[in-house]
Amino acid sequence: MTIRGLLEKNVAERPGRNALVWCENKTWMRRTWREYLARVRDVAEGYGTRFDLKPREENVAIILGNSPTWLEAYLAQSGAGVSVVPLDPKLHDAEVEYILADSEAVVVTTDVHHLKMMMGLAPKLPKLRGIVCVDGIINEGQNIGKVKVVGFDKLRVSGGGAWYDANVAREDDVASIIYTSGTTGKPKGAMLTHRNFVSDIDGAFKTFHADVGEDDSFFTVLPLFHAFSFTANFLGPLYVGCEMQFVESIRTVARDMKLLRPSVLCAVPLLCEKLYDKIQEGLQSSKAAKVLLAIGIRGPVMHMVLQKLGGRLRYMITGGAPCPKHVLECFRKLHVNFVEGYGLTECAPVVSVTSSDCCKVGTIGKPCAGVEVRLADMNEAGVGELQVKGPIVMKGYFHNEKATKEAFDGDWFATGDLASIDEDGLITIRGRKKALIVNREGKNIYPEEVENVIGKDPAIQDVVVVGYTMGGDPGEKVGAIVYPNEEWFKEQNGGTLPDWAEVEKAAVKHTQERSAELADYKRVRKVVVWKEPLERTSIGKVRRVAYKGKLDE
Repeated sequence: MTIRGLLEKNVAERPGRNALVWCENKTWMRRTWREYLARVRDVAEGYGTRFDLKPREENVAIILGNSPTWLEAYLAQSGAGVSVVPLDPKLHDAEVEYILADSEAVVVTTDVHHLKMMMGLAPKLPKLRGIVCVDGIINEGQNIGKVKVVGFDKLRVSGGGAWYDANVAREDDVASIIYTSGTTGKPKGAMLTHRNFVSDIDGAFKTFHADVGEDDSFFTVLPLFHAFSFTANFLGPLYVGCEMQFVESIRTVARDMKLLRPSVLCAVPLLCEKLYDKIQEGLQSSKAAKVLLAIGIRGPVMHMVLQKLGGRLRYMITGGAPCPKHVLECFRKLHVNFVEGYGLTECAPVVSVTSSDCCKVGTIGKPCAGVEVRLADMNEAGVGELQVKGPIVMKGYFHNEKATKEAFDGDWFATGDLASIDEDGLITIRGRKKALIVNREGKNIYPEEVENVIGKDPAIQDVVVVGYTMGGDPGEKVGAIVYPNEEWFKEQNGGTLPDWAEVEKAAVKHTQERSAELADYKRVRKVVVWKEPLERTSIGKVRRVAYKGKLDE
């Protein structure tokens, strides 16, 4: 099965049912499966004939925010066997230039917001021959040297499909080339096939035992350029044949959930925490809720909370980072199945998930169906590097044999993550191999473990734990960079933020007190208080690499 095959299967089985819901000019729009495929065929005709695309030989790119247009552009090209490079719209010009040059993209689909950037980059990209702009007013026939600039509406050929019919993607064709964040150097393009993606979504659903079907709806907040959202929010609805709903904006998540009434939400822990905070704010401001909870009556309160989330929410699927225990427990009390997953871009990306009835908090579940895992170089504590084998693993990095070779241990993909596996087969991530702190006694300290303890303190909003060295002393010591929770400090000080020196002193004290809960060799020896939130990646992880070496003396 290919991604194109999933779309065509839904058209055959449920042509008139809603496939997409989105907001356009303040009006909510809907599109059926039949209409969805018809538009993909029309768009494919334009791409194929205007730009003479060569399936299995050329790559194209998409620089767009979430929208049905993103899906149409992707399916029109990947469905015909052309590899698509999805880019983060927030990347800087130099980062975009690097990825487009490295991937040798011949056509870029973007919006008017990025058109000026693309006009500046076009002369530097010798392989580029087309730019498609999905919005704004485009002068047809406008060129930048040899690069054609075409409006998306003009690209569509109504009633087309001959090119799409003549070029059919195969299972082993590269569907996406997704560039990793580049935390260890220049970004690398992971080549992921149709088989990789379809095997992954199939294995994930079989493993967490979800009873999700055509009557469900996925609420899409996370950006589709990222592998987790691509597989969960895009391929998930394609796989089960249900509706995919687009949030209007990140600011309207709560309103849109209440309006659209989704049953499935895929989110990073940061979004889960924000929803949790909203729930707590609502409970604190409701006198009725306070009274009912005080006398032990939870049912009506839980019902009220669920109604705020639309009233139909049955599954929350999270990945990208560990989710705080109190957030997980809150949603489980609402009888929402909370599923945690683990993965990497190179594995399409889901490697393991918890089943909907898994009670062991902190684990990342069992490997997805069809996936094998092992622990390499395991120590006496049962911790080793997690390695993966199976149909979800990428073909390799685009035009980078050296990096591809380094990423594999024989047939096994080396994740770089340290893990343990318990007697029930449940995996627990213990830290990053390269983030590991080794002190002068040779003891291993996993930064994530220390961060989890410090992060529980209400005075601390953000924390990153890094190893640091002092002079020529051998080994590393444990250091922490923290960002205080200003709202908490205001609450403790009658609504106003204390002097920064006072905040700083208190943040250090709270960090050290929490750290004292750990074994002596794991305790934080140096604390630096940051005056602004810590840098995060597009999926909400703190960019650990940005703070490496900041505490060295």
